[in-house]
Amino acid sequence: MAASAVALPALLLLLLLLLLLGGWKRWRRRHAARHVAVVVLGDVGRSPRMQYHALSLAKHGFFVTLLGFYNSKPYDEILQSNRIQIEGLRELPRFAVGPRVLQYGVKVVFQVVQLLYALLVKVAPSAYIFLQNPPGLPAIAVCWCVGCLCGSKLVIDWHNYGYSIMGLEHGPNHLLVQLAKWYEKLWGRLSHLNLCVTNAMREDLAENWGIKAVTVHDKPASFFKETPLDLQHQLFVKLAQTHAAFRDSAELADPGLERTIFTEQDPWSGAVAHRPGRPALLVSSTSWTEDEDFSILLVALEKFEQLPTDGENLPSLVCVITGKGPLKDHYSRLISQQCFQRVRVCMPWLEAEDYPLLLGSADLGVCLHKSSSGLDLPMKVVDMFGCCLPVCAVHFKCLHELVKHEENGLVFKDGEELATQLKMLFSKFPDPAGKLHQFRKNLQESEQLRWDKSWEQIVLPLITDRWPLCLPKSQALPGREDSDQRGRSNPGH
Repeated sequence: MAASAVALPALLLLLLLLLLLGGWKRWRRRHAARHVAVVVLGDVGRSPRMQYHALSLAKHGFFVTLLGFYNSKPYDEILQSNRIQIEGLRELPRFAVGPRVLQYGVKVVFQVVQLLYALLVKVAPSAYIFLQNPPGLPAIAVCWCVGCLCGSKLVIDWHNYGYSIMGLEHGPNHLLVQLAKWYEKLWGRLSHLNLCVTNAMREDLAENWGIKAVTVHDKPASFFKETPLDLQHQLFVKLAQTHAAFRDSAELADPGLERTIFTEQDPWSGAVAHRPGRPALLVSSTSWTEDEDFSILLVALEKFEQLPTDGENLPSLVCVITGKGPLKDHYSRLISQQCFQRVRVCMPWLEAEDYPLLLGSADLGVCLHKSSSGLDLPMKVVDMFGCCLPVCAVHFKCLHELVKHEENGLVFKDGEELATQLKMLFSKFPDPAGKLHQFRKNLQESEQLRWDKSWEQIVLPLITDRWPLCLPKSQALPGREDSDQRGRSNPGH
């Protein structure tokens, strides 16, 4: 009798809590219908694909909260949109107390608490949570738990595997790496929808992880395009103020003439022209991490420096390497030790609006991204192609999905092969009959699908409960045939 007297109020209390939770979730869903949280457990300004998601969502009527570290300036379109709000996360200050496992554990706990507080308290109710992976630890678990509490659907955008990146530093068999792999595989299956960047990754997720994903290839945004010559000149003048590689060292006969090493502007008409005998502009961008071996480029530049110029008509080179990252200081020291005569190297950090202008002004792009998993593609090449900039890229497993050898660029395996390609491409530069010009012409004539159109065709129907007629059958997700299953995942998804 006494047990029944205790059990009945407890049961009623439990039912009341469930009713309150259900009512709260219904209220959240009602208020969340047109709001999406886009979560980046990294620098928002250096996460272009997630910025593109936010812009596309905003253009199609959603209100967006972009959640991440606010270390670098995002695109102007993000800052100017009245439908996008940026909610900054705080990074835990580095400390060197105790073993590295303990330091990592403290960081994870700090991020769990911060993400929970941000998503439950500071961010408006969301119909969807778009999450970039990697980094997915602890974000995947936190976002899934928040989704369960608030009725939000979790969408994971797989750019790579976090455990494979950890493996570059610790080795593939390290305990932390194995735990990270188990974590990604377990929690990744609980999402409502998975997007990924290559067909190779989609197949790997299906075969080895039990996760059905939809391929959304990176596409260039509309502002990645060829830069008009007058804007090129303005950019070069701006960069010459802080980087000697862009300055003209010759004495000016006409003090009214504004000149850089690449361009000059007539003081009377204002017309801009390329300078005769100008150097070639080679651009590479990087996050300065272990999955990009810049010693390959240094070897190629050293060999290019040693090439005889007689009969080859080879230009001098200005090599611009953009980006931030942990290995930048290491390579800066190596570059400073070189005694180049025909090669100038500079390593600027560009403002968001200047980066597309630089790519649209360059003669050749170089990509050294190898991919820790071998399953993702370098977005920098996508941006270069958007600017009709031919590319030389280091070979890895699924690169063929993006770079077509001898069509829009060249693929190399080491520094010697890259040096040979530089010699061939820049021979008699800027000869309009050369292969470099032909690659650019191929890019100009190709109908490149831009991000907005691609996103509208593939992603938008998935989040508006309309299965896209245009989605390739090879990407069709199981469990989507019935209308009552749309917008939900199957048990193994």
